[in-house]
Amino acid sequence: MGKLESYKVITKNGSGEIVEKKSRFIANVFSVESQEEAEQKIAEISKKYWDARHNCYAFVIGENSENTRCSDNGEPSGTAGKPILEVITGAGITNVLVIVTRYFGGVLLGTGGLVRAYTQAAQAGLAASEVGEKVYSQKLTLKVGYNMINNVQYYLNQNEIPIADSRYEADVEFDICVREADISRITDGLTQKCEGQITITQGDKGYYLI
Repeated sequence: MGKLESYKVITKNGSGEIVEKKSRFIANVFSVESQEEAEQKIAEISKKYWDARHNCYAFVIGENSENTRCSDNGEPSGTAGKPILEVITGAGITNVLVIVTRYFGGVLLGTGGLVRAYTQAAQAGLAASEVGEKVYSQKLTLKVGYNMINNVQYYLNQNEIPIADSRYEADVEFDICVREADISRITDGLTQKCEGQITITQGDKGYYLI
């Protein structure tokens, strides 16, 4: 499978809750990098909500969303894990785990009701989380004198390029990440803005939050 230009990830975990016919559905959303990390979170949530009737989940992991798994955790087959997974894939997010905990309220919801409830709970959890985009890009380190800081920051602001890291020593260094197609344009623009008083070093290519 070819390399993706970008993919969505969770940048801040969140949780959401809905109530359906007295049953509480609590969705917890986590950013995870591996199946082992996902399984650890599932164990933690199962321990935290030990008195709940069900802890159902789904996760999607990998740049190409190649590793997926879901569990109904005792609910009727296909009524919990699959709907949660479909919410994740529908949102186009990867490296994410969604666990929906159900406290039974005494009223049976039926298969259709369960699918709707788990879907809505997962949506509420994602809505309470923050989502960012990792873009396949080139890391650039910009080295300038203190007299050029404003020039660099102005140019980056104008082009909506965030500074990933900065170091203030004898000179100032800024790390930025730009799409491959934009490298020449950004490099030339910065050189012109700083009147040639800038050193630009290319670092690693990879997926960075932009």
